[in-house]
Amino acid sequence: MSPGSRARPALRSHGTRFPTAVREAKTPSLRAAQGPATPELPLPLHVLDRVSEDGTAVTRLAGWRFLIRCGDRAVAAAETMLTPDGWAFSHFFEGPYIASTERALRQAENMKGAYQPRLLSVPGLYMLTLWLHGDLTADGAGGHPAATDLLVPLAPAPPGIAAHRPHRAAELLPMLTHRVTPAPLLGSPA
Repeated sequence: MSPGSRARPALRSHGTRFPTAVREAKTPSLRAAQGPATPELPLPLHVLDRVSEDGTAVTRLAGWRFLIRCGDRAVAAAETMLTPDGWAFSHFFEGPYIASTERALRQAENMKGAYQPRLLSVPGLYMLTLWLHGDLTADGAGGHPAATDLLVPLAPAPPGIAAHRPHRAAELLPMLTHRVTPAPLLGSPA
């Protein structure tokens, strides 16, 4: 599973600032890390803006997320963002999505077929999914979820959506869209 060559500039942005940034990190897990911390597995992070009337998910690339490995596990993540000068280190963070991302990636390795891993954020639901794109040759920085792509909600998932259960994009996206669409306002009380 590979996100493509577009991750190289994002990875270089980590490489130049990464050792200093880790020493200055404010996250408890990085401050407590024993041994070297290494950025790995760059995943393009897309944001779901909306689903169009024809069912196409409109997404945009928000950055690249790297898991930060120390020893045998990921202890944090780092993100890059696009600046006028190219990709630049943005911030470190930790929390439940780190272990959940690792778990979903291991799960994906055991699935039939080959996929290009990406992340898809659904801000209106405070939800993050591992997006398994079926076109291995696609540029990980672009595109939108195809109907047959798989979306694996990461834990913690919103109520009523099972974490780590793969869904076809064509099945999950309409349900998510319904949840984030505001209900029509009824008339004012008399």
